[in-house]
Amino acid sequence: MKKLALAKLLAKHTSVSTGAAADDLDRVVHDILKSLRKGKSASVPGLGKFVPGKDAVVRFKGTRAKQ
Repeated sequence: MKKLALAKLLAKHTSVSTGAAADDLDRVVHDILKSLRKGKSASVPGLGKFVPGKDAVVRFKGTRAKQ
């Protein structure tokens, strides 16, 4: 999914403008990258966690939906 499509979807579900939703997405991505560059993991509640690894490899550990 591209950023604009995700921003439109987020805007629709949160009653904010597409521009505001895009800004929020940028902020979230920036915060995730900032944590990873410091060698810390970054959690996305309800989705999972980005974990820094060796040789600049980043892994994503998704949460499994409870059935």
